[in-house]
Amino acid sequence: ILMTAHDFCDNFGNCGQNLLLYGNTGVGKTFLTHCIAKELLSQSYTVVYLTSIGLFDILEKNKFDRELSSLEKSTTVSYIMNCDLLILDDLGTELTNSFTTSQLYQVIDSRLVHKKSTIISTNLSFDDLREQYSERIFSRLTSGYTLLKVTGEDIRLKKVIEARQQ
Repeated sequence: ILMTAHDFCDNFGNCGQNLLLYGNTGVGKTFLTHCIAKELLSQSYTVVYLTSIGLFDILEKNKFDRELSSLEKSTTVSYIMNCDLLILDDLGTELTNSFTTSQLYQVIDSRLVHKKSTIISTNLSFDDLREQYSERIFSRLTSGYTLLKVTGEDIRLKKVIEARQQ
């Protein structure tokens, strides 16, 4: 996993690389995305980090909030679609409906077509991803992303237990 993360950073900018990190809660998926983001920011790449709930909240407001100007709306979407690296954390924690599914498809498909790198982390299994999202989304994730299963103990839980024992 670390070798893949190093390769991702070392070869960033050569082509649109994508990672799908999946595994149980607390095994370090978010920490790994933060490390990659920090390295790429130090190389002057643009990085946008959003939780899936945050992404869909932004896209919902962008679509339905009449108080936002057209410029604000286009700027927001442009930044999400065109940043060098989009990190989408905790996919699967949002309320899934036709709006979120269609928006997720648009984000993933647009970034794949334009060779913009994306990292997605999730606690969902492949079966859960296929069930929760459309076959089109699942197909793009499994064919356009390097799939990394992150395993191990729940680090947060381990820290809490160790702190209580002291």
